[in-house]
Amino acid sequence: MGGGQKSEHLLVILPFESPNAIFDRIRRNHPYIKIIFYQLAFTDTPWKGRFEVPREIFQDATFLITLSALPPSPQDCPNLELIHFTSAGTNHIANSPIYTNTKIPLTTSSGIHGPQIAEWVLMTMLTSSHHYALLHKWQNDRRWGQEDKSGIGLLRNLHDKVGQRLGVLGYGSIGRQVGNVAKAMGMDVIAYTARPRTTPESKHDTGFIVPHTGDPEGKIPSAWYSGTDKRDLHHFLAQDIDHLLVSVPLTKETTHLLGEEEFKILSKRNAFVTNISRGPIIDQPALISALKAYDDYTSPMADGGGEFSVAPEADLKADTSIPGIRGAALDVTDPEPLPKDDPLWDAPNCIITPHISGLGSAYVDRCFQVFEVNLDRRKKGERLINVVDRERGY
Repeated sequence: MGGGQKSEHLLVILPFESPNAIFDRIRRNHPYIKIIFYQLAFTDTPWKGRFEVPREIFQDATFLITLSALPPSPQDCPNLELIHFTSAGTNHIANSPIYTNTKIPLTTSSGIHGPQIAEWVLMTMLTSSHHYALLHKWQNDRRWGQEDKSGIGLLRNLHDKVGQRLGVLGYGSIGRQVGNVAKAMGMDVIAYTARPRTTPESKHDTGFIVPHTGDPEGKIPSAWYSGTDKRDLHHFLAQDIDHLLVSVPLTKETTHLLGEEEFKILSKRNAFVTNISRGPIIDQPALISALKAYDDYTSPMADGGGEFSVAPEADLKADTSIPGIRGAALDVTDPEPLPKDDPLWDAPNCIITPHISGLGSAYVDRCFQVFEVNLDRRKKGERLINVVDRERGY
């Protein structure tokens, strides 16, 4: 038996049940790996507070798969060579000693969320534009709504998505899949990235890609924009955007990236804003003000004859003089959980869900697929995918 692959230890600490079928797959493909699993509820700073995993368990770990649990200090993990996170970002552990005081490679599960989050984005977009709340109310009331003149009037004036423009602020894996689906619906897609993508190769997606999804070669956007300052951002937002998808990572630079100035620019087309990234990227009071501005202006335009009053969409064929933005869909807020008395709950034309857009039955398996891809790459001496750049914060 001598001369074989050296035994390595995989420590898995996650807030759900042991994925035994996945572990069996890893053992078949990598028989030299010993797996230890701990189930631990999510905490924001587990290295500071109560910790249920014995410190000594980290001593032998070669690899760690986790959502947020980390060794309390670098001294606790002398053999650790790779940490894989089951989240798309690492902002929640950016202040940990492992992040700030070591050079242990960190990888994320970016790329796995595209299919389910894209469906959530399109679902909420269409729920709003097709006035689904009204349709659902008719059904609950057992009412054939044809006699509701104001409601029927709203439906006759709704705009389908053909020819509308989707602006993707952060053209990563999620943005690419949303762009993919939006393009299939007849929308024009434009992309914004921090760094310029001026060559065909630079537009490629080099991270994990769920088969048959996304935009691997970056061919979907009709135009690319880039930059890291307000001037560049404002130039992008001024490109007649009907729907804005916020999918940039949360960093110091992107905190309150969208505020009063930005919503004023988006009011040119009364854009619909979707945020599936992190709540603090949007200045929430500014968002509420922009939603109220549109609602205050358009509500008197609705026929008061119906029992369910909804502000109509502005004419999307041309720029409008109507202030504000016509709606928002938020899967993330600031803070989370959102307090019951937060004014965001009462913001008009705003859909709020509790950070669930990425959930689905394939989530866990795809998280491990990213790790397994990197195990194979590491064995071959190839470059890992989804590696976190600590200086950039993602």
